[in-house]
Amino acid sequence: MRTVRRWRGLKALLHDAVDATVDLVGEGHESTARTVRRVTDAAPAIREPARAIDALRRVSTHGVLGAIKVTNRALEAVTDAGLDVAERALLTDATPPAPVPMRDDAPGGASWLGDAALGLVNAAVGHHLHEKDNGLGLSMVLRAGDRYVAPEALGEALPEASPRVALFVHGLGTTEWSWCLEAEAYHGDPGASFGSLLARDLGVTPLWLRYNTGRHVSENGRELAALLERVRLGYPGGVEELTLVGHSMGGLVVRSACHYGEQDGLQWPSLVRHAFYLGSPHRGAPLAKLAHALDGVLEAIDLPGTRITSRVLRGRSHGIGDLRHGAIVDEDWLAPLPEASSDAPLLSGARHYFVSATLTEDAAHPLGRLAGDLLVRVPSASGPALRAQHSFPIDTVHRGGVLHHQLQNHPAVYAQLLEALRAP
Repeated sequence: MRTVRRWRGLKALLHDAVDATVDLVGEGHESTARTVRRVTDAAPAIREPARAIDALRRVSTHGVLGAIKVTNRALEAVTDAGLDVAERALLTDATPPAPVPMRDDAPGGASWLGDAALGLVNAAVGHHLHEKDNGLGLSMVLRAGDRYVAPEALGEALPEASPRVALFVHGLGTTEWSWCLEAEAYHGDPGASFGSLLARDLGVTPLWLRYNTGRHVSENGRELAALLERVRLGYPGGVEELTLVGHSMGGLVVRSACHYGEQDGLQWPSLVRHAFYLGSPHRGAPLAKLAHALDGVLEAIDLPGTRITSRVLRGRSHGIGDLRHGAIVDEDWLAPLPEASSDAPLLSGARHYFVSATLTEDAAHPLGRLAGDLLVRVPSASGPALRAQHSFPIDTVHRGGVLHHQLQNHPAVYAQLLEALRAP
């Protein structure tokens, strides 16, 4: 059933892409026409004839483009009917889908490639997939071991659950498999991750989160806050200590969830003892800032190439847009001037660890200062500007010679995790 839903989602996305392409073609035509009119309007002798010809051109163009859209949607209706038949035929198939293995030797397999593609598609247009209820959109779900489980089913999935729990939240464009990247090189085991290592060394029960990274961070944060309350209520034997570990965007989602958990009076925030933010862009990411600036420049230039490129940039997901300033609450992206976005306070009662990295060993090296870990610079990964206002413990650590994705499974970062969780 999930396979049919995915195929239906892919087909729907292709139909949406056809409509979007038609709109881009129309935008290009209109931009070209405006350029021509600026020339002909300057010549009184041909101004009116040129405008009459342009009016005919507009009617003709709109007719052709409209016909393409109508045909596209008619084809969608016909193929949807075919998929409805296939879906009814598969209603008796109750075999649950096998999860993608969390191993760094899995790349290349069809299931792994499909999972990776889902993560990337959700990063790019996840908000659109969510709004359209597209089958390619990822829903927020927990993974325990080799199973995706509802919080109410954790007792069955974790017969030997520990009261100490660690939740791992991945970053933009990935799924939970990313926590095993370079596992063989770092730990000698392709299936090793911070979660499996903590289970081995301290008996901590790991949980992994999968979610749609194209949605607003605050939307994911609010949903995670509600999910963690269900975990608290459904966890076998109860949770005594909760550790939150977020990589990149995942760190912002963690902060957002803590904010909404406290704001809504939920009880799970009182269980959080440690919160780790690995390469998270608390003050924004350079590429997201560049995309916004480029969009503004291109939009101001009325040429087909610039207007079309600007339209494509404006179609980037809400999640990518939030990385411009590290937005974690609704007010951040609803504000007329996002530059003045608010900073939600860090969760009190927990110790916070901000881990940054640079591709150079020396953080002060000009290249390291400029590029950071290639995606996030050190000041941004070192925490929100207001972190100094808090009296509870905050650790800021830098790792040299480490790239952004390597923070998810690097031995030095694990050593920090292990030391923190070993402490009374």
